[in-house]
Amino acid sequence: LYTDSPLRAFENELGVQAPVGFWDPAGYCKEGTAADFRRRRESELKHGRIAMIATMGYITPEYFKFPGFLAPHLGLEFSQVPNGLAAISKVPSAGIAQWVFFVGLIETGFLKQDASRAPGDFANGGTLGVPNAGGPIENEEARKRKLNSELANGRLAMMAIIGMFFQDGLTGSAWGDWALYTASPLRAFENELGVQDPVGFWDPLGFTADGDVSSFKRRRTVELKHGRISMLATMGYITPEITGKFPGDLSPSAGLKFTDIPNGLAAISKVASAGWAQILA
Repeated sequence: LYTDSPLRAFENELGVQAPVGFWDPAGYCKEGTAADFRRRRESELKHGRIAMIATMGYITPEYFKFPGFLAPHLGLEFSQVPNGLAAISKVPSAGIAQWVFFVGLIETGFLKQDASRAPGDFANGGTLGVPNAGGPIENEEARKRKLNSELANGRLAMMAIIGMFFQDGLTGSAWGDWALYTASPLRAFENELGVQDPVGFWDPLGFTADGDVSSFKRRRTVELKHGRISMLATMGYITPEITGKFPGDLSPSAGLKFTDIPNGLAAISKVASAGWAQILA
């Protein structure tokens, strides 16, 4: 019903998928500029594709490594390179220079975005980015499904690789045991009520990072209060829709009946001033 939203300009784009639909919590698309949307879509596709490759690159060495030498002049074999973030410390400077050169070559030449083509669609890139490996998908529905799948998988991979980096940095392995992260101040609260599967102790904003017990208890008191009020409020929103309303007058002096009160937020405008005083009291 909110037809004035500038986000409607993009709600039929690729990547708008159930269950969240068009999801832009940071409000990047509020200005409704098509050029900005296209630039961000190009970046999203690029980052998603890199993240998918990076995720596979994190997983593969756990099962397979090339035989032979990575750097013969240093006597460094592939098998001597540790997995995860620790591998960076073993790569020779010449190897890092090769990375930069190769990626720069790809960015500036082979896979350069053409404004006349869709975001992420390169004339030189075939199936899976292999040069000239197959042409475009002719069936429009199949093409849309595969492009949506690429966006969804890329988004998942971006979350996955960041999670791997984070866990690797704290435990020494991309899927390390959190028991190894003994320095965590969150251990002070990991046995508290509310610490439940599947997320365990969940504090993404780091409110408890200082390990202050009094602050934790204050926030727990507030959490319980807000939770109880929200449960009552939720039932208060639902009940009039299902069971109806009380008979009789809400405010006899004003001739206001319970049935005269609309549901939802509109009810606020009908509450008499004496009623507000009772609520506050």
